[in-house]
Amino acid sequence: MSQLPIDDDHAPLYTLGQVADMLRVQQAFLRRLDQHDVISPRRSPGGQRRYSRRDILVVRHVIGMTDQGMTLVAVRRILELEAELDRLREELAKERRRQSRPD
Repeated sequence: MSQLPIDDDHAPLYTLGQVADMLRVQQAFLRRLDQHDVISPRRSPGGQRRYSRRDILVVRHVIGMTDQGMTLVAVRRILELEAELDRLREELAKERRRQSRPD
């Protein structure tokens, strides 16, 4: 049985209006996040923004940071650093697994 798009956390299923309603934010706020490269939702063939469940989680995280007074430039940098940290943690875990294997 093939996986459905709804089963994929990265499938772009939600419109700008739906996400704004879900998160109780203005659509203009979501557009600003896109303009400042904080979050880059995919586009439909007609050019409309489409958000995945993963995108929505990131936007929720961003809302928390902006509610604490952080600028979008600072938020974007924090997200970049968090992604780098995740990548380094995965690299470290791989190396530990490699070293723990008997030769």
